[in-house]
Amino acid sequence: MKVVLSGGGTAGHINPALALAEVLESQGHEVFFAGTPYGVESRLVPAAGIPFKAFEASGFDRRHPLTLVKGTFKILRSSGLAKDWLREIEADVVVCFGGYVCIPVGYAAEKLGIPVVVHEQNSVMGMANRELSKKAAAVALTYDVAGSAVADKSKLVVTGNPVRASVFDSTREQGRQMLGIPEDARMLLVFGGSLGARHINTALCNLKDRLLAIPDLYIVHITGPKELDTVLADLSLTPEEAKRWQVMGYQNRMGETMAAADLVVSRAGATSLAEISARCIPAILIPFPYATEDHQTTNARSYVAAGAAWMVADKDVEDKFFADGLIDLIENKETRAAMSRAAAGFETGDAARKLADVVTNAAKR
Repeated sequence: MKVVLSGGGTAGHINPALALAEVLESQGHEVFFAGTPYGVESRLVPAAGIPFKAFEASGFDRRHPLTLVKGTFKILRSSGLAKDWLREIEADVVVCFGGYVCIPVGYAAEKLGIPVVVHEQNSVMGMANRELSKKAAAVALTYDVAGSAVADKSKLVVTGNPVRASVFDSTREQGRQMLGIPEDARMLLVFGGSLGARHINTALCNLKDRLLAIPDLYIVHITGPKELDTVLADLSLTPEEAKRWQVMGYQNRMGETMAAADLVVSRAGATSLAEISARCIPAILIPFPYATEDHQTTNARSYVAAGAAWMVADKDVEDKFFADGLIDLIENKETRAAMSRAAAGFETGDAARKLADVVTNAAKR
């Protein structure tokens, strides 16, 4: 069977698709990927060894009508090109993970009678997935609440959010060795998603002295590429301090990095949450406040309700409340253990296989 995966814009759309690809390929299926020429997918997908086809697509701003005209033209043109490509490779099914590029690819599949499966990672369905779900053969969800946007409830199935095998397979020992962190030390991992997070970075810089005062604490701080120079300047680490506070703009080996961590400070994007729950890592979640319909806050609530995480509003992250809570979690081993047990209840490990079943069943129909 030939499966086309499509998504673009952020790693949150791409990593679940790559996790599904791993399962499909292990089952003997042939996988292709359709994305944008310049998005993160144009780098991550070829690196994973999956044939990649680029199509132009862009969003629009209602305040500027010209962007609607340009966006519509790109979609129509790319839909025609995608139709030719899908016919050429003889695709059996198309799986859309979100991002504007899914619209022309999904439309092309519909015109050719190729079944479309939509996977929504977040608690609020994105515009592209919402549009494609109207004619999709199946709509797979991470959170049941996201299905409220779909009129035909018979299409819905909750699979969870797929996580790549490297996240599960990496060991604590491998991660610690890669990062040069002693086995008996505590490790705090901080990251704001693929684009970084200014408030989180500032809050951590402000806590430099308190955190480094904990003798066995090591910090791995992933700033986002655009924030790296600013954070390095704000921290002004001495060579001795830099041994315990690693700062990097991006980390492409998140499996080993997360395996090494004792606790995490993170945004509440769907992929971040899936990987955190896959590793059962205690977390303080700081939802991105400008996400569509504030979906990161909705994402985080289920983890907080289960006892797997604490949540702090972005506007409060530079306040004493966050600082004291972080120090308390670092120091309280029993609380972290309870949060780890709660995270295990999300059963993220089966999500990729469940989604693969949905895709193969749709293709058979």
